[in-house]
Amino acid sequence: MGTALLILRWLRGCTVVGVGVCGGGYSVGEPGAWGEVTAGLRVSRPALVARLLELDAAGALTTAHVRAGGVSVRTVWRWLDAARTEGRVKPRPRARLELSDQAWEVLAQAGGNVAVLHRHLKDAGGEVPSLASLHRVVRRDLEAGRVLPDRAVVRREREEQQTRQALADLALAGTREDGAAKAAAARPPRLVPAPAGGLLAGESGSAAGVALPAGAQLVRTLSVRAVAEAVGQAMAAEGAVCVFGDPGRGKTAAVRMALSEVPAGWKVTWVPVPVRPSVAGMRRAVFDALGLPGRFPHTSALADAAAAGALGEARVLVVDEAQRLPVPCLEYLQSLWDHPGTRITLVLCGAGCERALSRLPQLASRVGAWQEVPRLAGAEVAAVMTGFHPLWRTVSASDLTWIDRSCGHGTFRTWAALTAHLQNVLLTAADTSVDRALLRRLFQRVAPPL
Repeated sequence: MGTALLILRWLRGCTVVGVGVCGGGYSVGEPGAWGEVTAGLRVSRPALVARLLELDAAGALTTAHVRAGGVSVRTVWRWLDAARTEGRVKPRPRARLELSDQAWEVLAQAGGNVAVLHRHLKDAGGEVPSLASLHRVVRRDLEAGRVLPDRAVVRREREEQQTRQALADLALAGTREDGAAKAAAARPPRLVPAPAGGLLAGESGSAAGVALPAGAQLVRTLSVRAVAEAVGQAMAAEGAVCVFGDPGRGKTAAVRMALSEVPAGWKVTWVPVPVRPSVAGMRRAVFDALGLPGRFPHTSALADAAAAGALGEARVLVVDEAQRLPVPCLEYLQSLWDHPGTRITLVLCGAGCERALSRLPQLASRVGAWQEVPRLAGAEVAAVMTGFHPLWRTVSASDLTWIDRSCGHGTFRTWAALTAHLQNVLLTAADTSVDRALLRRLFQRVAPPL
């Protein structure tokens, strides 16, 4: 009976509540007299294991203590072994099956048919969960609040996307001009496949006005294609487009790639925005960007007349860093665009330019496309970076994902800076190997201290 008193004294320090088994607790009790003493008690696994380890450290652990947990003796010994070897007193977490956004898009296009999604995953290759598991995951996420779009809505969005792409193709094919020769001259530049991911890169590998590390080339990501589509649609309608997104995501590069080849008869003019611009400063910036002959006119009327005359031919007017523009400068650009003698496609680009446009609803209402350049998606990182620079082709996809999660965060400017630092290190030390220790040191150079 001394052993029983010892166990009861030990149980006073455990978490003991309620009756039966619930919430991760375990019933204490066995058949016989000891079961009558401990019937209805419940001890949580962490508390039970902690007490048993204390007894084990004191050299007083016996089978009676293990049996007092109300769980099979083999199970309790397995818990103790896990606590000693892994330091784990709780059950091992189970892997949770999650569906990617792309899988949900496939499911939406299939009208919620899980079997279609299962066939799509099998055709894509790799490890595929069973059909029953997919049904459980879809039901779980739908019950948690995930909304599956209606099939008709998905079909309508797909048709609208096809229509927008057709408009963009028409704009870039030079439909304003007649004749097969002019249409052929207006074709986009020939593209060659990038080394990975099915993405595309221009033959020159760069665009005017975009600074890249040595050996790097621009990659036509999904965001770049979306910007090209929006700009092409705006050109077809001689409208306006706003390209926005956080700094460093590649907005300017995307616009330059979209405008690297324009239809015959079109010109592209980049208007630099002065620091703290005024209307007079913007008028001078437009005059200089258009390359008008002679000296800058001494009156605003003459300057506006000269600019309007030059803008009478089809022209894309790109205003980068448009978030700096106050309302009077935006009104000046609107006056040029609304002038009956001008043919302007206005492209406003910058981090926060959508907020600047909201200050002038008259111009914001004229914007036909609001195109955001998002962060590079995690699923795109490996394909985009191996196409961006040869250095990253020797790095595994898992390490590239780790670099993006630790430092890059889907920002092209950060990746370009990291590429330049890595290139310099490899050039100065020939025996340097690219490992995570080296990359962690380079992360500190790229990211400022917080």
